Amino acid sequence: MIIRVATPDDAATLAALSLKTFVDTFAPHNTAADMDSYTSVAFGESQQRRELETEGVITLLGEENGDAIAYAQIRHTPGAPHGDVEIARFYVDQPHHGRGIAQMLMDAVDAQARKLGAVRIWLGVWEHNLRAIAFYGKCGFVQCGSHPFILGTDLQTDWDMNRTL
Repeated sequence: MIIRVATPDDAATLAALSLKTFVDTFAPHNTAADMDSYTSVAFGESQQRRELETEGVITLLGEENGDAIAYAQIRHTPGAPHGDVEIARFYVDQPHHGRGIAQMLMDAVDAQARKLGAVRIWLGVWEHNLRAIAFYGKCGFVQCGSHPFILGTDLQTDWDMNRTL
Protein backbone atom coordinates (compact mmCIF):
# COMPACT_ATOMS: atom_id res chain seq x y z
CA MET A 1 0.00 0.00 0.00
CA ILE A 2 1.13 3.52 -0.79
CA ILE A 3 0.10 6.29 1.61
CA ARG A 4 0.27 9.84 0.35
CA VAL A 5 -1.09 13.28 1.18
CA ALA A 6 -4.30 13.83 -0.76
CA THR A 7 -4.76 16.91 -2.95
CA PRO A 8 -7.89 18.72 -4.14
CA ASP A 9 -7.69 16.58 -7.29
CA ASP A 10 -8.57 13.61 -5.06
CA ALA A 11 -11.90 15.10 -3.94
CA ALA A 12 -14.12 12.77 -6.00
CA THR A 13 -12.16 9.68 -4.99
CA LEU A 14 -12.19 10.71 -1.35
CA ALA A 15 -15.93 11.49 -1.46
CA ALA A 16 -16.69 8.01 -2.76
CA LEU A 17 -14.38 6.27 -0.27
CA SER A 18 -15.52 8.32 2.72
CA LEU A 19 -19.20 7.73 1.96
CA LYS A 20 -18.68 3.99 1.45
CA THR A 21 -16.64 3.47 4.61
CA PHE A 22 -18.99 5.57 6.77
CA VAL A 23 -22.09 3.78 5.49
CA ASP A 24 -20.48 0.35 5.84
CA THR A 25 -19.50 1.17 9.43
CA PHE A 26 -22.63 2.89 10.71
CA ALA A 27 -25.67 2.04 8.54
CA PRO A 28 -26.34 -1.30 10.28
CA HIS A 29 -26.83 0.57 13.58
CA ASN A 30 -28.70 3.70 12.48
CA THR A 31 -31.82 4.64 10.55
CA ALA A 32 -31.62 5.31 6.84
CA ALA A 33 -33.06 8.80 7.41
CA ASP A 34 -30.38 9.71 9.95
CA MET A 35 -27.64 8.29 7.72
CA ASP A 36 -28.90 10.19 4.67
CA SER A 37 -29.23 13.43 6.62
CA TYR A 38 -25.64 13.25 7.83
CA THR A 39 -23.90 11.83 4.77
CA SER A 40 -25.57 14.22 2.35
CA VAL A 41 -23.62 17.12 3.86
CA ALA A 42 -20.52 15.42 5.25
CA PHE A 43 -19.20 13.43 2.31
CA GLY A 44 -19.99 15.16 -0.95
CA GLU A 45 -17.26 15.98 -3.44
CA SER A 46 -17.48 19.73 -2.80
CA GLN A 47 -17.19 19.18 0.96
CA GLN A 48 -14.17 16.94 0.47
CA ARG A 49 -12.55 19.54 -1.78
CA ARG A 50 -13.12 22.25 0.86
CA GLU A 51 -11.50 20.05 3.51
CA LEU A 52 -8.55 19.21 1.23
CA GLU A 53 -8.01 22.93 0.61
CA THR A 54 -8.23 23.92 4.28
CA GLU A 55 -4.94 25.03 5.78
CA GLY A 56 -3.88 22.89 8.71
CA VAL A 57 -5.91 19.88 7.56
CA ILE A 58 -3.97 16.91 6.19
CA THR A 59 -5.74 14.00 4.57
CA LEU A 60 -3.75 10.84 4.00
CA LEU A 61 -4.93 8.50 1.27
CA GLY A 62 -3.98 4.83 1.21
CA GLU A 63 -3.90 3.25 -2.25
CA GLU A 64 -3.31 -0.26 -3.47
CA ASN A 65 -3.08 -1.14 -7.16
CA GLY A 66 -4.43 2.32 -7.99
CA ASP A 67 -7.52 1.96 -5.77
CA ALA A 68 -8.20 4.11 -2.70
CA ILE A 69 -8.67 1.72 0.23
CA ALA A 70 -8.07 3.80 3.36
CA TYR A 71 -7.82 7.37 4.55
CA ALA A 72 -7.21 9.48 7.62
CA GLN A 73 -7.60 13.18 8.25
CA ILE A 74 -5.74 15.09 10.92
CA ARG A 75 -5.97 18.72 11.95
CA HIS A 76 -5.04 21.16 14.65
CA THR A 77 -8.03 21.65 16.87
CA PRO A 78 -9.13 25.28 17.24
CA GLY A 79 -8.94 26.28 20.89
CA ALA A 80 -7.00 23.16 21.90
CA PRO A 81 -3.62 23.40 23.62
CA HIS A 82 -0.66 23.93 21.31
CA GLY A 83 0.67 20.56 20.30
CA ASP A 84 -2.72 18.81 20.14
CA VAL A 85 -3.70 17.24 16.83
CA GLU A 86 -7.05 15.60 16.17
CA ILE A 87 -7.65 12.53 14.05
CA ALA A 88 -10.89 13.74 12.53
CA ARG A 89 -11.41 10.68 10.32
CA PHE A 90 -9.80 7.27 10.14
CA TYR A 91 -11.26 4.55 7.91
CA VAL A 92 -10.16 1.41 6.11
CA ASP A 93 -12.50 -0.06 3.49
CA GLN A 94 -14.03 -3.26 4.95
CA PRO A 95 -12.67 -5.70 2.34
CA HIS A 96 -9.19 -4.68 3.53
CA HIS A 97 -9.75 -5.12 7.29
CA GLY A 98 -7.42 -7.49 9.09
CA ARG A 99 -4.44 -6.91 6.80
CA GLY A 100 -2.46 -4.46 8.92
CA ILE A 101 -3.52 -1.48 6.82
CA ALA A 102 -4.94 0.43 9.78
CA GLN A 103 -1.61 0.16 11.60
CA MET A 104 0.28 1.39 8.52
CA LEU A 105 -2.14 4.31 8.28
CA MET A 106 -1.75 5.11 11.99
CA ASP A 107 2.05 5.10 11.57
CA ALA A 108 1.63 7.63 8.74
CA VAL A 109 -0.69 9.72 10.94
CA ASP A 110 1.96 9.75 13.67
CA ALA A 111 4.62 10.91 11.20
CA GLN A 112 2.42 13.74 9.90
CA ALA A 113 1.40 14.76 13.42
CA ARG A 114 5.06 15.01 14.41
CA LYS A 115 5.69 17.22 11.37
CA LEU A 116 2.92 19.49 12.69
CA GLY A 117 4.67 19.65 16.06
CA ALA A 118 2.11 17.51 17.83
CA VAL A 119 2.74 16.35 21.36
CA ARG A 120 -0.61 14.63 21.80
CA ILE A 121 -3.14 13.09 19.41
CA TRP A 122 -6.81 12.79 20.23
CA LEU A 123 -9.92 11.50 18.49
CA GLY A 124 -13.61 10.90 18.98
CA VAL A 125 -15.05 7.43 18.42
CA TRP A 126 -18.65 6.27 18.73
CA GLU A 127 -19.08 4.44 22.02
CA HIS A 128 -20.59 1.43 20.18
CA ASN A 129 -17.81 1.12 17.57
CA LEU A 130 -16.06 -1.63 19.50
CA ARG A 131 -13.73 -2.65 16.66
CA ALA A 132 -12.35 0.89 16.38
CA ILE A 133 -12.10 1.31 20.16
CA ALA A 134 -10.08 -1.92 20.38
CA PHE A 135 -7.75 -0.79 17.60
CA TYR A 136 -7.20 2.63 19.15
CA GLY A 137 -6.52 0.98 22.52
CA LYS A 138 -3.93 -1.27 20.85
CA CYS A 139 -2.32 1.93 19.51
CA GLY A 140 -2.05 3.37 23.03
CA PHE A 141 -5.11 5.62 23.09
CA VAL A 142 -7.04 5.85 26.36
CA GLN A 143 -10.50 7.23 27.00
CA CYS A 144 -10.35 10.68 28.54
CA GLY A 145 -13.94 11.91 28.23
CA SER A 146 -16.88 12.00 25.90
CA HIS A 147 -18.87 14.43 23.77
CA PRO A 148 -22.23 14.45 21.99
CA PHE A 149 -22.44 13.64 18.29
CA ILE A 150 -25.61 14.18 16.30
CA LEU A 151 -26.22 11.78 13.43
CA GLY A 152 -29.25 13.18 11.65
CA THR A 153 -31.70 13.52 14.55
CA ASP A 154 -30.07 10.91 16.81
CA LEU A 155 -28.03 12.24 19.72
CA GLN A 156 -25.15 9.80 20.22
CA THR A 157 -22.06 9.72 22.43
CA ASP A 158 -18.51 9.69 21.14
CA TRP A 159 -15.67 8.76 23.45
CA ASP A 160 -12.70 11.11 23.51
CA MET A 161 -9.47 9.15 23.39
CA ASN A 162 -5.92 10.46 23.39
CA ARG A 163 -2.28 9.52 23.65
CA THR A 164 1.05 11.23 23.82
CA LEU A 165 3.37 10.90 20.85
